[in-house]
Amino acid sequence: MTSVAITGLHRGNNPQPGAAVAAGLRRSFPDVRIIGLSYDPLESGLYCHDLGRPDAAYLIPFPGAGAQATLDRLDEILAREAIDYIIPCLDSELDNYIELQPELHKRGIGCLMPTKQALDDRAKANLYDFCSSLGVPTPRTLAANDPDTLAALALQIGYPVYVKGRFYEAHLATTPKELYAAFDEIIRVWGGPVLVQEMVVGEEYDIVGLGDGQGGLIASCSIRKMLRTSAGKGFAGVVIADPELDELVARFIGALRWAGPFELEFIKVPGRPHALFEMNPRFPAWVDFPSQVGCNLPARLLEQLQNLPPRPLTSCKPGQMFIRHSIDVVTDIADVAQMTITGERASVTADGQPTSR
Repeated sequence: MTSVAITGLHRGNNPQPGAAVAAGLRRSFPDVRIIGLSYDPLESGLYCHDLGRPDAAYLIPFPGAGAQATLDRLDEILAREAIDYIIPCLDSELDNYIELQPELHKRGIGCLMPTKQALDDRAKANLYDFCSSLGVPTPRTLAANDPDTLAALALQIGYPVYVKGRFYEAHLATTPKELYAAFDEIIRVWGGPVLVQEMVVGEEYDIVGLGDGQGGLIASCSIRKMLRTSAGKGFAGVVIADPELDELVARFIGALRWAGPFELEFIKVPGRPHALFEMNPRFPAWVDFPSQVGCNLPARLLEQLQNLPPRPLTSCKPGQMFIRHSIDVVTDIADVAQMTITGERASVTADGQPTSR
């Protein structure tokens, strides 16, 4: 039985991708064993019973604890649980897992990761310069480690601006007072640098894909966001076909020689070309949508990791769409207590009943 460890299991109004990745894997590999690696015992995906559920789950240190802390915890888990592959699903994890690749391979754990250089080139603080070198439009973005410098940079760009964290979070600031408040909130939670970005208003587009590490695209799916949460997450989207957008994606991924999953976020102002405002180095939370219409990118990633002959992928048909909705997850307080106290949870079946390993 193949065992795949997955992170990012929160499924609230700002959902993480892990459950969608697990569901995609199970659609093509029904017998796959999903090991959830969680940072919080209240991550809702830990207690679901659908295709996105983990078969077993373990708490791990936050990425800020460093690569060695992550490896030490993985070694503890490996003493009890076989792990064949790891698919990191959160932006803040990639630095650690890239550093750990040699150690993971020694332990027989496969993963497909970009190079450290590629990860750095697409970082928010570096994206403007990298895109400019490629002729890929992108909003002007500047970075600072103190609020006064950030305020001066905002004046260069001109208000209103977005104030962004290195990995997560964005606030719209229309005045210096709002910028200082946003800086304080972001630096307290995520550390520096903090970024200030030109505000561009238009339709938003998302592309999920897999890079082969040689400059090519294995597969991709493009959508236009139709509904967004207050955090800017797509809550509904429709597949689109746009050759101009496809060319920008191919140019950008080709220059990075990106290996593994990615999400590109573009904004389109009427009469102007698409502008790339962010690249996320993992699958998006909506990745199970294309999986359900024949373009199963998590399954293709696992085929790549296992060196299996790839199954044909169907191009997503323009007009196909998804709408996300919320459900109540029912569990027992004893399950949460077990996860909190012991840092692990026993295997469960689709109906939530414990199973033996």
